Amino acid sequence: MTKNSTDIQPSVFILTGLRGLAGARMWLGPLLSLMYTITLVSNCTLLYLVKIERSLREPQYLFLSMLAGADIALSISTLSSVLKVFVFGHHEITIDACLSQLFFIHTFSSTGSGILLSMAFDRFVAISHPLRYTTILTHSRITKMGLAAFLRGIALMTPLPILLKRLPFCKGQTLSYSYCQHPDVMKLACGPVKINIFYGLIMVICSFALDFLLIVLSYTLILRSVLGIASREGQLKALNTCLSHIFIVLIFYMPLLAIALLHRINRKSSPLTFAVLGNFYLFMPPMFNPIVYSLKTKKIRDALQKSFGSWRT
Repeated sequence: MTKNSTDIQPSVFILTGLRGLAGARMWLGPLLSLMYTITLVSNCTLLYLVKIERSLREPQYLFLSMLAGADIALSISTLSSVLKVFVFGHHEITIDACLSQLFFIHTFSSTGSGILLSMAFDRFVAISHPLRYTTILTHSRITKMGLAAFLRGIALMTPLPILLKRLPFCKGQTLSYSYCQHPDVMKLACGPVKINIFYGLIMVICSFALDFLLIVLSYTLILRSVLGIASREGQLKALNTCLSHIFIVLIFYMPLLAIALLHRINRKSSPLTFAVLGNFYLFMPPMFNPIVYSLKTKKIRDALQKSFGSWRT
């Protein structure tokens, strides 16, 4: 790298929408605004219900409130740039703002992954050790598990913007999404990027990959416990308590897995495919998580009815 390579260092990056969809801004702007509204309102409502309803102070709902908090933070991290692109048509973002955004996006994504793992452990304890459920998952231990997920995210993601900041960017300014992500920004960098690639791999293995494997292990143990239940009705009842968590795990991890497979198996896939999967991964889980649990969990529905009923009177 020559000494004057930093002379072409851009001051801004260019965010993109969904390339290949003509007139996407006309309908995506209102749609994304609606999705953000639903996400923030539903997750804030869930946090409010867990706070005021004593019946929702159980470990399962405390973990769910932590997930709602991580989803709110993740949504706020992408809100400004996404709406700026699709509502106002402004595509520029400064490098420092971009690096800050990718730190928060990856941090809260990792935090959400860690909380999903904690929720899998919660289901394992509830089904395999029901008599010890409240003694194992005390409020203090639940708080420590949530804090550990958050601090792990900070510790793993802090080096990402630092490692990118040291590099010149001479391969263009245009990013693939309407927000900043580490792999996308790294593609525009020149110089020694091997350490960025290596650390990015370590980060994925130590967070998302490890969490997913442990979740699979948890459900393997859960299934073994369920098969040990004598009655068919008891087995179905035990599995039914896991359905909401299984669904949100799938919508969280499947887009990540699909993107990884497409990068390695079919690199000629259209940019639109990657953009759709990338946006699905960031926008859909925060919106669906509280809705799925509200529809599936009677205690949350009862708390909603009780709360809104008191407002009406």
